Amino acid sequence: MISATQKLTALVDASDRFDHSPRELRGTQLAAMNERLQERTGRIKLLAHRAREAGITELRDRSDVVPLLFPHSVYKSYPESFLTEGRWDRLAAWLGTVSPYPITPVDPPHIDGIDTITGIDDWIEHLGSHGHHVSCSSGTTGKSAMLLATDQDMDWSRKDTVGVFSWGSGVRPSRDRRMIGIAPTAAVPKNMVIAQAQEQAFGDPDKPRFRLPLPPITVGSLTRTILLRRRIADGSARPEELAEFERGSARRQQALDQAMTTAAETLVEHRAEKLYISGMWNALYQAARLVRDMGYSAKDFHPDNCLYVGGGLKRAQLPDDYQEFVHETFGIPADRDFQNYSMQELNSGMPKCQKGDRYHVPPWVVPFVLDETGEDLLPHESGEIEGRAAFFDLSLDGRWGGVITGDRIGLDLDPCACGASGPSIRNDIVRYADLAGDDKIGCAGTVDAYVRGIS
Repeated sequence: MISATQKLTALVDASDRFDHSPRELRGTQLAAMNERLQERTGRIKLLAHRAREAGITELRDRSDVVPLLFPHSVYKSYPESFLTEGRWDRLAAWLGTVSPYPITPVDPPHIDGIDTITGIDDWIEHLGSHGHHVSCSSGTTGKSAMLLATDQDMDWSRKDTVGVFSWGSGVRPSRDRRMIGIAPTAAVPKNMVIAQAQEQAFGDPDKPRFRLPLPPITVGSLTRTILLRRRIADGSARPEELAEFERGSARRQQALDQAMTTAAETLVEHRAEKLYISGMWNALYQAARLVRDMGYSAKDFHPDNCLYVGGGLKRAQLPDDYQEFVHETFGIPADRDFQNYSMQELNSGMPKCQKGDRYHVPPWVVPFVLDETGEDLLPHESGEIEGRAAFFDLSLDGRWGGVITGDRIGLDLDPCACGASGPSIRNDIVRYADLAGDDKIGCAGTVDAYVRGIS
C-alpha cells in the first residue's frame, strides 16, 4: 500500500505538480506528516522531547504540527567550544540529537597514532565518507547551521533541482549550454550535488564549466573568519591577528576583483554561444558592469541565454534596476530568468513563475504562516496572509522535516496568475533580522537549551 508521503513525493516527476490546490492536498499532507511523526518520534531525541512536552502523540489538525516545528536556530545550538577545541566526538553526539540516524563512526581516523582530523572541513569529509552528509549554512551572520542529509537526500536534491529549474525557466535538459558560474559558493555537499546535477542536465559535455578562479569557500574558512571578527569586535584580538586580518581581507578582495574580471572576459569570449549563467545578484551585477565597460550588451549575446539566481541580495546595496541591468547585459529573455526560494534547512526548491512573479510550493512541502514569535498558527483558509514562514518538507530523510524560518512571507492559497492552483509565495520575502536588527523565535531558547543539555 502506498503511503501518504509516497503519494506526495511521487509528484516530483509530474508536469502538473504545482497545480494541486491546498484544499485538495490538505488531508494527504496531514496524514503524511503524521506518518513522519510516528516513524521519527522514537528516533529523533529532540522531536520526542517536543512531543512529550506538548502532549502530542498523533497529528489530527495542522495546528498540532506547530509545537513540533524546529526553529532554524536549533541547527546552530551546539557549543562553539566543540569547534574551537576540536571535540568531534561531542559535536557528533550533538548532531545525533537532531537526526534520526546514529552518527557513526564518531571516532576520527588516526595514522600512526596521529589524529587526521585537523578541522571542521576534515570532520565533514570524514562523516560524508560514511554516508552522513553535513551541509552547513554559510554562517555569515554567526555560527554555521549543521544539517545532516543521507544518500537518499542527495539523490532527491539531484532530481528536484533539475525539475525545478526546468519548470521555472522553461529550459529543457538538452545538454546544449555552456555553464558559467560567477559567484563563490560554500563548498558543502548539497551545493556541490545541485551544481553537478545542473551541469549534467543542461551543460554541453564538450564545453567545460567555468567557475570563478578562487579557492573553495569551506565551512572551516568561514568559521575562522567569524571567530576572528568576534574577537575584533569585543577587543580581544591580538595586534598580529588584526594585521593578518587586514592583509587577508585585502588579498581576498584583490583575488575576487581579478576573478570577476576573468568571468567578464569569459562571458564576452563565449557571447555567441547559448549560455547558462548562474550566481547571486551582487556578483551578476558586478559582472554585468564589467561587460558593459568592455563595450558589450544584450545585442552581442545569444538570444536564448538563461539565468539561475541563487539566494537573495544578502544585504548587498544595488540600484533599483539591478535585475533589468543584468538581463539587458546578457540577453536574458523574460521566460529564461530562473529564481528559486529555498534554504539549506529544506531539501526542495520553490521556483518563481514568470507571469505571476510568485514562488510556487510543491505538494510535498507543507507551508505554514505563523505569528512573528513563531508560536501560533495564523488562521488561513483562502487568499493571502503575511507572517513568519514555516515548512514541513516531506522529502527529507536525514532530519526532521519541520522548520520555523527567519523569513516573513506572504502566502496565497488562491490560484496564481500563471494558472497554477497550488499555494504560492509573494516575491518580497524579507528576514525578520533585517527588519528589526534581531530575530527572536519564542520557542527557540527552550529548544536550544534542551539540545545543548543532552549533548
